[in-house]
Amino acid sequence: MTGRTGESWSICAKIDPVPETLKEAIAPEEHVAPGAIRGFLAKFTVLKGAQRNLWLTFLIKFLIYTAYSVTNKTMVLWLSKDLGFSDQAAGALVGWVWAPAMTVFTLLAGSVTDAIGLRRTFFLGVAICTIARSVMVVTTIPSLALACGVLPLAVGEALGTPVLLAATRRYSTVAQRSISFSIIYMIMNVGYFAAGWIFDYVRQLHWHVSLFGFEPSSYQQLFMVSLAFEIVLFPVIYFIRRGAEANNGGRMIEKSSADDGTPLGFWKSIGDTVRQSAIHTAHLFRRLIGQPGFYRLLVFFLFIGFLKAIFLQMDYVFPKFGIRELGVNAPVGKLSAINAIVIICLVPIVGALTQKFAAYRMVIVGGVICAAGVFIMALPTQWFVTAADSAVGQWLGHGYLGLRGSIHPYYIMAALYLVVFSIGEAFYSPRVYEYAAAIAPKGQEASYASLAYLPFLVGKLLVGTGGWFLAAFVPEHGPRRPETMWLIFALAASVAPIGLIALRRYIRVPEAGRQDVE
Repeated sequence: MTGRTGESWSICAKIDPVPETLKEAIAPEEHVAPGAIRGFLAKFTVLKGAQRNLWLTFLIKFLIYTAYSVTNKTMVLWLSKDLGFSDQAAGALVGWVWAPAMTVFTLLAGSVTDAIGLRRTFFLGVAICTIARSVMVVTTIPSLALACGVLPLAVGEALGTPVLLAATRRYSTVAQRSISFSIIYMIMNVGYFAAGWIFDYVRQLHWHVSLFGFEPSSYQQLFMVSLAFEIVLFPVIYFIRRGAEANNGGRMIEKSSADDGTPLGFWKSIGDTVRQSAIHTAHLFRRLIGQPGFYRLLVFFLFIGFLKAIFLQMDYVFPKFGIRELGVNAPVGKLSAINAIVIICLVPIVGALTQKFAAYRMVIVGGVICAAGVFIMALPTQWFVTAADSAVGQWLGHGYLGLRGSIHPYYIMAALYLVVFSIGEAFYSPRVYEYAAAIAPKGQEASYASLAYLPFLVGKLLVGTGGWFLAAFVPEHGPRRPETMWLIFALAASVAPIGLIALRRYIRVPEAGRQDVE
């Protein structure tokens, strides 16, 4: 689905031939008695007999994603405040180095999972993340923090993306599979919501502590919190039963060579499978390049990348904007959490109500709504003074955000922007991946789905320019013109729906099972 809702799903739709673990993760799902209330409740009651490993997978997902989200919100601020990087350099490091590196490493993570097994991959990823986060907590030397902290963290985080979905597939029965993947999606958003509250709470504590002369900054303290989540993962993963797997009839226990705990050939297996994955990837693209639908899909995903960039700026640009415009204690984490709340509530409803409409059309509708939402932030703040003083504004500021005193209009504007943007996201994001699968030639669905990570890669490269916009329009010191920055973001978001409409005769191809192609 999107940033957190989309990248985890899209990256799991691995390149064909794909590792067997990931083929399981993207296998078609069975559904339980749709329509009636009894059938709806049955979707949840099927989990009553779920094996322990499935519940542990849900818990691991929450811990991993909360730790990741806390780190993601903190990264740019830490690079600037603690390591001394400029807005431009911090934005470029995150948008052009760290985030794309995570995408690339994720593409290879499925091969590692097949080589060493789910349980070992969990341990390996968590171990790498623990070491990397420990370095980021204690050092203020830029070269050491980047080489031994930021880049290894990208590897460790990448290992957790496909393995979690593969684990959900392996540890659930056919009857449990649909609701299990829905819960995994929900947990991603719960983790995002929790991270927003943690991000605000730790910063507002202003906790001054000295440990043997070491005084961690607020951003290092946030890394300490994410490190604590990471450490808790070790005992949780330990209780995963080695070799457990569910089948249609319930639970069965098998012994897999990849999970048997023997160290023989451990690193050789990783190297061999990663090399084979790279070869398969090259063969895939060589085959796809000769297909006209491939280029249409690339253009489609390029436009979607502009929408993904707007979502990604919520972690890489919005925190600095909020702190500079609204104050050091501004609850920007709680504000951004509005996105998760709306997505959790709306995606199932929108999906049910729009399933008969073509994916391409829904992507355009969602893109238009998303772009309209961003334009709210480019409007004059005085237009929203009355709304800030209203009962709704007071509830938002004093009730939800915990503010004291008068409510700045930007809080109202940001909340409206996030609600509208999230509504658009609920329309377009799930349908992006459906469209990729719907237009794929028969037998090449996985190959086309594997390209679905491209919007995130495009979005990350675009959001890398966010530091320049901050420095130009919302500098730490000096005059500011935030409305200009937001106008640029809004126009960038508009590229997606305008491009999809203007070039629809070239981009759009018939979707399997759809009749409303123009």
